[in-house]
Amino acid sequence: MTALMAFVLGAGIGLGVFLTAVGVLGRPVFRPIARRRPVLMSPHVLALIARVEAIAAWAEMLRDTIAGAAALEQAIAATGPVAPAPIAEPVARLAVHLDIEPLPAALRRFADEVDHPTCDFVVAALVIAAEKEARDLGPLLGQLATCARDEAKMRTRIWIDRAKTRTSVKVIAGCVLLFAAGLLIFSRSYLQPYDTAAGQIALLVIGAIFAGSLIAMDRMARIEVPERFVARRPE
Repeated sequence: MTALMAFVLGAGIGLGVFLTAVGVLGRPVFRPIARRRPVLMSPHVLALIARVEAIAAWAEMLRDTIAGAAALEQAIAATGPVAPAPIAEPVARLAVHLDIEPLPAALRRFADEVDHPTCDFVVAALVIAAEKEARDLGPLLGQLATCARDEAKMRTRIWIDRAKTRTSVKVIAGCVLLFAAGLLIFSRSYLQPYDTAAGQIALLVIGAIFAGSLIAMDRMARIEVPERFVARRPE
């Protein structure tokens, strides 16, 4: 055993004793990730949350415009130029399509363009109001907007909570790779059994299990979007 290997082993033992003592005393070594700094979200999650909030804002616009004694078509046309940025283009096209096709068909086309189940709830309420002349549309849109905002908050909380899982994946993968690199550099004799055919097969199985575990942990940290339920009828 070289002096460097002895130093590495000693450092590892010292770290283990330190973590054990900290665990016994009940003192945190690292602050929670959400308290230490803002949790960075992926662009996909940020876009998803922004779209949900935009749908909520648009529903509130419709509610307020309808409360001013405006018809549904007029309310939709009024929101065309001022719709929130994430859904501005679909809303603008919806306002244009009102002049060339029936309102229910235009709304279903709009739902396909936004492509989000939260938007389907708003579109379903508007379609029912257009076809059945449903009452109390304004309060319903307000409730849907509240639910959409709650969904955006929930997704944010879920992402922050699952950040712990993603951090664990990175730490585990980094430790394993660091340990393997240390063996390759400082103790190649320890890896000699893997030079045989049986050793290669065992190494392949270990690698497959490790990769499968990382994939499973990554899937646990994902946020699944429910299936949509409003679709445009065939021409």
